[in-house]
Amino acid sequence: MHCRDDDEWSGSCHRSSGWSWCGAEWCAQFQLHQLLNPHFRALFFTTIPPFVIILLIIFSRTMAIKISITASHDGGNILIPTPPTISVSGKTAKAKVTLHVRPDVYTELEKIAHMQYFSFRSFISGMDDNVKLLTVQYIIENAHATSYPEAWPGSSVCYTTKSLDSQDDDAWKRNVTTKYIDGKLTWTHVHNRNGSTFFSYWPPYTYDRHLKLISDCSQVVTSSKTLAEYNPVVESLGTTTEGREMECISIGKGDLIAWITHRQHPGETMAEFYAEGLLHRLLGVDDNGQTLDDVTKGVLNKYRLYIIPCMCPDGAVRGHLRCNSVGANLNREWATVHENYEAPTLTRSPEVYAVLNKMDETGCDFFLDVHGDEELPYVFLSGAEKTPKWGDRMEHLHGYFVSCYQRSNSDVQKEIGYPPPEDEEKALAYMNVGTNQVSNRFDCLGLTLEMPYKDCATNSDPDLGFSPARAKKLGKTLLEALNDMSPFLRAEGDFWTVFSEEDKYVEPTDNFKEEGFVMLKKRFYSDVRPHDQ
Repeated sequence: MHCRDDDEWSGSCHRSSGWSWCGAEWCAQFQLHQLLNPHFRALFFTTIPPFVIILLIIFSRTMAIKISITASHDGGNILIPTPPTISVSGKTAKAKVTLHVRPDVYTELEKIAHMQYFSFRSFISGMDDNVKLLTVQYIIENAHATSYPEAWPGSSVCYTTKSLDSQDDDAWKRNVTTKYIDGKLTWTHVHNRNGSTFFSYWPPYTYDRHLKLISDCSQVVTSSKTLAEYNPVVESLGTTTEGREMECISIGKGDLIAWITHRQHPGETMAEFYAEGLLHRLLGVDDNGQTLDDVTKGVLNKYRLYIIPCMCPDGAVRGHLRCNSVGANLNREWATVHENYEAPTLTRSPEVYAVLNKMDETGCDFFLDVHGDEELPYVFLSGAEKTPKWGDRMEHLHGYFVSCYQRSNSDVQKEIGYPPPEDEEKALAYMNVGTNQVSNRFDCLGLTLEMPYKDCATNSDPDLGFSPARAKKLGKTLLEALNDMSPFLRAEGDFWTVFSEEDKYVEPTDNFKEEGFVMLKKRFYSDVRPHDQ
C-alpha cells in the first residue's frame, strides 16, 4: 500500500502530521501498542485531535481481527465474491461473510453445471482479551441457483473446530440457526477463540481418509489368518480420467454375488462413511481381522461381495456435487439411452466402464448403490420399478429386503422415497441409471439407498443430524439384511408366500409435511427438475 507525504488522499490511505492510517489496515508506522510508551503517548495526544484518536483505536481493534475463508483442502468448495465486513463494539465483534457455491464442470447430458455441496475453512485471528466474541453471519448468496434449491428449507450446516484428519465423527455438529431466506442460505456462528472452523453441507470424506481406508483393508487382508479362508482381495479395476485408482475390495466364498457401490455422486459424502462402516465390520478392521461375528461369517459363507468405496474420486477431490472431472454424472453413464451420447466410455466415464466390465465377468445376484439425498429427511430405498424385469419376483424381493433392513436399523423406513415412474416408457428413459441397468442386465434385485443431508426424521437429533457415525452404522447393519435375503435372491416359484404382511412392497411417496417443503413433482432418480435447469 502506497502512502503519500502530503495531506492528500491516495487510494484508501491518508498521511497527516507524520502519522499514517489506512481505510483497510494500519500502515507499518503506527501500532496501537505504541500508545503504551509514555513519551510516545504524550506527543501523540498533544498533536492528534481527540476524535481522530478514537477513530484510530476503533480501526486498530477492527483491523486486528481477520477472517480468512479458504477451500483449498481436498473436497473444498466455496467462492468469496466480496471481502468480509467486521465491526467492533465493546468486547464483541460482528462480521458478515458473503459466499458462493462453486459449480461442477458442465454436464453435457443434463445441460447443467451442478452445484450444491460446499465445504470451507474459516480462519479467525486477532481476537484477544479486548475482543472475546466474534459473531459471524455467513451467507451463501447463490443458494437459489443451486441444483436443488427446494432442499434448503429444513437443512442445517455442519461445522467442526477439529482437523479434517480427525476420526472423531461426532465432532461435527449442526448449526441450528441455518435458514433459507429470499434465495440465500444463512447461518450465524459465534467464534470465541482464534483458529479454524470448518463448515460443510455435510461432513467431508477426504481422499486422505479414503486412502487410509484402502490401506487399512489391505493390511488386514494380508495379515489376518481368520480372513484367509474367504479369499479377500484388494485390487484396482482401472483408473479415472485424472489417474486415480478405482479400488475394489472383494471377499467371501459363497455362491451369491453381491455388488455394493458408493459415492457415484462425489458430494454425497455420507456414502463413503457407509462404505467404511461396512468394510470395517466385514473385514474386522477394528481388531485387525482377528474376530468376526456370526452374522458376518454367515454372509461371507453365502456371498462373494465386491465393494467399491468411492466411484468418483476425481469429483470428490474437486468438491463436486454430482460429476467427475470431465462433467459426467456417473449415475447416468451405465448405458446408452440418448442418441449421440454413448455411455459408458473410457474417455468420459472410465469409472463406470471399469466396474461394469468386472461385473460382466463376475455376474451379479444383488446390487446396492449407496447415495445421499438433499431434499428428503429420511433413509429410503429406490428400486427398478416399471423397468422390463420388474414383476412379482422383483417387487416381493424389494419389499422383503427393505423390511429386513428396517429390522436391523431403525433409520430405515419404506413409506417415504422417490415415487416410481408412472409407466414402463418413462422407466426406459432411465436405463442409464446404475440400479436399473444392473437389475435388468443380470435379472437381480437392484436398489439405490439414499441417506439424508438433513436431520433424519425417523430418529431426530437436531444437534448432530444424520451424522457420519449413523452412516457408518447403517453400513454395518446391511449385513443382517443380506443374511436374511440369501435364501430368496435366486429362489424359484412363488417363494414370497412365506413372507409376512409387513414384508410387502410399499410404493413410496414424497408427500410428507415439513414447513417450507416444495413437492418433488415426480423427480425420478434424483433428477434436477426441468424448471430448475
